[in-house]
Amino acid sequence: MQKVSYRMKRQLLAVMILTAGTVAIILLSFVFPREDAAENNMSPHALDLPDPEAIDALPADGGDEFNRLIHEESPYLLQHAANPVDWYPWGPEALAAAAAQDKPIFLSVGYSACHWCHVMETESFSRQDVADIINAHFIPIKVDREERPDVDQVYMLATQLMTGRGGWPNSLWLTPDGKPWFAGTYWPREDSAGRAGFKTILTTLGEAWRTKRDEVNAQADHLANVMQQYAAGRPGPTAGGLSWKLLTDATDGLYKSFDKANGGFGDAPKFPPHSTLRLLAAQYVRTRDAKLLEMLTGTLDAMAAGGMHDQLGGGFHRYSTDERWLLPHFEKMLYDNAQLARAYVEVYLITGNESYRQTAVDTLDWVLREMPDDAGGFHSAIDADSQGEEGKFYVWTYREIIDALGDADGKEFCRAYGVEKGGNFRDEATGTKPGTNVLHLPKPLDGDDKQRGRLAEMRTKLLAVRAKRIWPHIDDKVLTGWNALMIGSFAYAGKHLDEPRYVQAAQKAADFLLAKMRPNGRLLRTYRRGEAKLDAYLDDYAFFAEALIELHIASGDKRWLSEAAATADAMTVHFRDAKGGGFYFTSDDADELITRMKDPTDRAIPAGNAAAAAALIRLAELTGDEKYLTEAKSVLDAFEGYMQRMPSATSSMLLAAGEYLTATIPTAAPTAP
Repeated sequence: MQKVSYRMKRQLLAVMILTAGTVAIILLSFVFPREDAAENNMSPHALDLPDPEAIDALPADGGDEFNRLIHEESPYLLQHAANPVDWYPWGPEALAAAAAQDKPIFLSVGYSACHWCHVMETESFSRQDVADIINAHFIPIKVDREERPDVDQVYMLATQLMTGRGGWPNSLWLTPDGKPWFAGTYWPREDSAGRAGFKTILTTLGEAWRTKRDEVNAQADHLANVMQQYAAGRPGPTAGGLSWKLLTDATDGLYKSFDKANGGFGDAPKFPPHSTLRLLAAQYVRTRDAKLLEMLTGTLDAMAAGGMHDQLGGGFHRYSTDERWLLPHFEKMLYDNAQLARAYVEVYLITGNESYRQTAVDTLDWVLREMPDDAGGFHSAIDADSQGEEGKFYVWTYREIIDALGDADGKEFCRAYGVEKGGNFRDEATGTKPGTNVLHLPKPLDGDDKQRGRLAEMRTKLLAVRAKRIWPHIDDKVLTGWNALMIGSFAYAGKHLDEPRYVQAAQKAADFLLAKMRPNGRLLRTYRRGEAKLDAYLDDYAFFAEALIELHIASGDKRWLSEAAATADAMTVHFRDAKGGGFYFTSDDADELITRMKDPTDRAIPAGNAAAAAALIRLAELTGDEKYLTEAKSVLDAFEGYMQRMPSATSSMLLAAGEYLTATIPTAAPTAP
């Protein structure tokens, strides 16, 4: 569960009714602060599943030992395949069952590397008493948000509208036709200290469906209407139009929220500000404004020195729970590392500071070492948990380091990497200190090259010791959009760091996507164990078009430019909003949900609309075809109001606007790709 949902101040256990255009909440309110999170050991995440032939022989409902999820490929769904909950995957069968049985849907959305998803699975979904309540009163549907970001996006909006917050696991109750009427995130299983647990929530909502159906339906209809208005609406046009003022106003606003002491923006929790870093770098190149460089280097230095950075293995964890980047949530996501590697390369090119180059190289090498799929492409994530504990794979006691390195070297290493005898790691949920340490650099490494070499040797020794531990689960599905981000980063780094092996890695992954993930000219979303499936989304097309352009620039091979143009053309045909401008998240022939989203804001990955605009601008410059520039302008015009009113949420769109303002179309068009 993301930090934003840990500190939920109120969970509304109520029947909600429509009054005067607002949502009125009646009955009870319960407070579930983050400290209620349980400390139970997790069940193993890498389940001991039958072999594929045995699974194929099971009935559609999974038989006596499993549920319907046993027939899915998603690692997250398979983690729940042995639950006694009668899970369905999202699809027509589940919706039809809800309608036929006149039951509401319980929708649970998460992902395989999510710590609090594992907590709720262990506390509730693996327990027969909880499963009995769910199965009796609801049609339960489990969704991997990474496979089905369309479902995740729509129903996360519902949770945010109802609670003012969001996070994973995302838990919602829907009418049989998919309209949400109650939502939250993580609940502990049992009531505690006057606070309702998940079992109480379930029984109360089941009773509300049976006895207060009119109020429930009214709430569901109202919320669905609000969601549709939100998805279709946009801030009005601005007086200034697309201009450099949009970008300077945005970066001026960022400086006001910049944490000068610790780097980053705002308070804890701190997420890596990928898109913001790219905007700042581009603006600094144009303006040489010292404040922009201060924000860039202050943030990159702090992240690289902190515990969010894997000091032994390279790569970055998901985010920091504190303001100093020390205490991470330990999952490692492909999309974070793709974006951060590029950011460090960009600032290395600006400053010439070798530490940025080294951080980028360490990150990219970690991806090549730990994330490749045998068939091609890259895996999605590494779990936060192992052996039932978050971060257990990554943290160290003082004694473990002394034993591994010897007394003298061990003490030297502990001084350099902030290791304390009593431990520096504090469990976020309970506030307790288990006596372990997150490696970090309290101050830059001093000393000569010889000392640095010794510390590098010590890191290598400790990495070898760590490799013998029980590993966290790896989510081994290959996602088109996330792989595209990685391809673009490898191609960019390979060209600018003069590392041909990175360009080769990008080419190999791009060839895999083109061969396995694009039947009949249309992209698919996900691949695992030989099977590619699910129609791709806007992000997949836009990120892949950008990645192919980077490959063309890095290699000089026009094949990649031709493939980028084909990808962008397919995106325009199937995702374009001809009336309002911009692109929808889902294609024109995708399964219908209760609303069709069109979002210009960045999240953990750049906004698909922003990436689409950027790809179209670069295609116009590279091919001389002005149709791409015209289409990019329509995207930027559609979201101009967002850029003015929500600059901190639209960094990628602002970056694309800057590229548009400097775009140059060749007077003599190059040969068409």
